[in-house]
Amino acid sequence: MEQKKKALGRGLEQLFDSEVLDFDSFESNILKSADENDIINIDLSEIRSNPYQPRKKFNNDSLMELAESIKNYGVFQPIIVKKSIRGYDLIAGERRVRASKMAGLKTIPAIVKDFSDELMREIALLENLQRENLTAVELAWAYKSIIDSLHITQDELALKLGKSRSSVTNVLGLLRLPASVQDMVLDGRLSMGHARELSKLESSEEIINYAKKIVDENLSVRDIEKMSRAEDVKKKYPVSRVSKDNNQYAYIEKQLGEYFGTKVKVGNKKLEISFVNDNDLNRLLEMMKIKLN
Repeated sequence: MEQKKKALGRGLEQLFDSEVLDFDSFESNILKSADENDIINIDLSEIRSNPYQPRKKFNNDSLMELAESIKNYGVFQPIIVKKSIRGYDLIAGERRVRASKMAGLKTIPAIVKDFSDELMREIALLENLQRENLTAVELAWAYKSIIDSLHITQDELALKLGKSRSSVTNVLGLLRLPASVQDMVLDGRLSMGHARELSKLESSEEIINYAKKIVDENLSVRDIEKMSRAEDVKKKYPVSRVSKDNNQYAYIEKQLGEYFGTKVKVGNKKLEISFVNDNDLNRLLEMMKIKLN
């Protein structure tokens, strides 16, 4: 894979080898290295959306605003595509393509690059992470895809994105939500705050019931916190309700719980860290930098 990246130019190499991922710099490098002959107008009807596009839904109002701008001023920045058997595969510029179609354009300026499918996936993920407002679940899947495709740890992803380790862990924790609840986040019926609070619950049945309750009764995140405490729901993150004997450890339990993204209990001279399956255990071992022979 390293050999492929170097063969595609300095811009791509810088994107993936730099300490902090910066899609704007990558695209800027491609534009700077392109001469007039590299930018061509291609038919919008010949462009196929990037199959690795993580975004499932696009904000129609935002697209309308961009379409109006394109009507008045045209497309300022060329999209990036790859030649395929039938037309072109889109690498970067999904919103520009959609807005151009809405504006009634027939063609769009583009730069053609010969990227591998693997790199198309990585570029699409990074463009969306840094330019689009992904839903919480789309963001979680994007994080996971980058970790899997670049073979990096959560710590390394946090560094490349310029985010805290705990924020990356919290987002990835949303992937433990049942599929039906993830769909509610994708549809905008549940917010990131709701999703994070629900991901702390241990039972899938409880998560689904609470998700339906949030939508039906228009409950806030604070409402869910109060209800879960009142009904003594077991959470993956410890709540503040502890006995006098171990109350001194409540803060430590909370901090460790947020760091590891799972339930942590401290007491009786023991530290207990919960996990839900083998993959979750491997994630925890990785965070603790424990390598088993």
